[in-house]
Amino acid sequence: MHAYAAILMQQSPEDGEMHPVYYSSCKTTESEKKYTSYELEALAVVEGVKKFRKYLLGIPFKIVTDCAAFEMTLRKKDIVTRVARWVLLLQDYDYTVEHRSGTKMRHVDALSRVHFTGMITRQLHERIKRAQESDEGLKAIIEILQEKPYLDYFIENGLLYKSEQKLLVIPKDMEMEIIRRAHEIGHFGKRKMIGLINKDYFIKDLTRKIEDFILTCIPCILATKKEGKQEGFLNPIDKEGIPLSTLHLDHLGPLTETKKLYNYILTVIDGFTKFVWIFPTKSTTTKETLDKLKLHQQCFGNPSRIITDRGAAFTSNDFKEYCESENIHHVTITTGVPRGNGQVERVHRIIVSVLTKLCIEEPGSWYKHVNKLQRAINGTYQRSISTTPFELMIGTKIRMKEDTNLLELLEKENSEEYVNQRENLREAARVQISKIQEENKRNYDKNRKQSRQYQVGDLVAIKKTQFGTHSKLKPKFLGPYKVVRIKGRDRYDVSKVHHMVEGPNSTSTSSDNMKQWPGF
Repeated sequence: MHAYAAILMQQSPEDGEMHPVYYSSCKTTESEKKYTSYELEALAVVEGVKKFRKYLLGIPFKIVTDCAAFEMTLRKKDIVTRVARWVLLLQDYDYTVEHRSGTKMRHVDALSRVHFTGMITRQLHERIKRAQESDEGLKAIIEILQEKPYLDYFIENGLLYKSEQKLLVIPKDMEMEIIRRAHEIGHFGKRKMIGLINKDYFIKDLTRKIEDFILTCIPCILATKKEGKQEGFLNPIDKEGIPLSTLHLDHLGPLTETKKLYNYILTVIDGFTKFVWIFPTKSTTTKETLDKLKLHQQCFGNPSRIITDRGAAFTSNDFKEYCESENIHHVTITTGVPRGNGQVERVHRIIVSVLTKLCIEEPGSWYKHVNKLQRAINGTYQRSISTTPFELMIGTKIRMKEDTNLLELLEKENSEEYVNQRENLREAARVQISKIQEENKRNYDKNRKQSRQYQVGDLVAIKKTQFGTHSKLKPKFLGPYKVVRIKGRDRYDVSKVHHMVEGPNSTSTSSDNMKQWPGF
């Protein structure tokens, strides 16, 4: 049990009915959660009496509980220590105990079980009654019921109810108030709110109305993830049918620092052949990144296009000037959408896994294994190209000291067929890449839905992509932001509306990381 509750009630001399004077509820502590159900029932009685002491002391009153054992406990002489101590606290009061079945104690259970009935007050009942009488649809039902039964509606104490569960029918004018009251209990999601309201109230088209209400709640927009299928389908990047045309770049790390002060890896992948270059680096600065690119350039020249994330090394003016001077088209993926540079992400998982195993006894020696790992990756068959990256790039199998004899036997045949084989491999790779992309797109799109289309000037909340320590309770979205440019492929540039709002002044994002701002 996670909570206990009590209600102080007094009989009215006017109508003879019992009316609430005071509500009390409390969460159980970690030690109290270990109590038996009997001990918790006794605890609820004692804590309730203590809470209402100033109202009860000196007058006779009745304790009504659904715990039949409690009354018998008061007659026992051999009571367990904890309960005995509680019983002693009751000796200051003039009371009697009455057992009542749990089905007749729902008004108290509501407080300890977070039922929505805890929000019902006499004033609210009176307002609902007046609103029912003013609602044209409900007024007609009430008039019919005065003459004959109608469906599963019935009237009790002047209020219109529905079904055997005795659900209070809410008129249209008060629907949003009831939904708001339920939501403000804990800013619950749709399913939790439906459960809470359906315990006590009947509201037509409740699911749709809750969904509409949640879309207007700014705390929920900023603090919760998007539910249901994520927006946006997979949009594979077109690949040219030749090697060294498109390069994917990214940094991996920080890793365990080595004796040579290496902390990171710069990974470069050819988009067509999947050929990988792994460069240990001491930092992720633009200067060291360009040094490695120029080293790559000495053997392979310049690509037509470079694809990176929006890391500082790739968004600096020096990197921009380098690309412009070398006539390289630089493409940056959208913030928070790592699948835009998915090839590097996949290779990074392989690098981390393999290096961890190779240097498990000496983590600082990982750089010694980089060259061997690069050869192994490039010499391994890849399904996406139906061959090895090395063979597709160079046109022959890679020579490694393993399998040397076998390679020597095949070397002559490979060299004779080199020219024709290379072109055949590249054509087969083009077909295979297209096939794999279509397959990946089908599998990816199964769990996605069409993206919401935003227009320039729309106000939105954007998903937070940078999280520090102690951030579990911080908002998951930032805003409001204004859409300033539509980039295509469900990507947008946005700018902050007010400087006091948390987040970057301007950034790029995608529709699956955006929510419409309320009231827009």
